[in-house]
Amino acid sequence: MSSNGVRRPSRLWYWLLLVPCVAVLWVPWYNHTDPTLFGFPFFYWYQLAWVVGSALITGLVYARTRIRDEPENP
Repeated sequence: MSSNGVRRPSRLWYWLLLVPCVAVLWVPWYNHTDPTLFGFPFFYWYQLAWVVGSALITGLVYARTRIRDEPENP
């Protein structure tokens, strides 16, 4: 808690942002054609799935690290 009574969020949540980076940058994990999804090889739909996953993770980290203006006990 800071001196003005506003609770500071944990910075550990920021480590969660590394998950999408590692998942997409490590190409040997998803350099396959099987399994296919709606005719798309795994290589493509895996990356597209991480676009949605990254947005969800970023939203979660934002929500958990946002500084709230209201004090805990007025």
